[in-house]
Amino acid sequence: MKFNQKQKVLRHLKSIGSINPLDALKEYSIMRLAAVIYDLKDEGYDIKTDIVKSRNRFGEKVSFAKYTLVK
Repeated sequence: MKFNQKQKVLRHLKSIGSINPLDALKEYSIMRLAAVIYDLKDEGYDIKTDIVKSRNRFGEKVSFAKYTLVK
């Protein structure tokens, strides 16, 4: 069975618990995770967004979203 992007992200959230843009790109080749999350929220899924602060490989401060499905 072939899954669309929303189905892949929803399956990931249900089985692993959270997803971030790098996970989505590496695992599913999804480049616009925020758009997929927006669509899932629009369909009624309760998805929490946390902003994670980190550093990139050059030591520069960066932040990114981490999405979690609320049960």
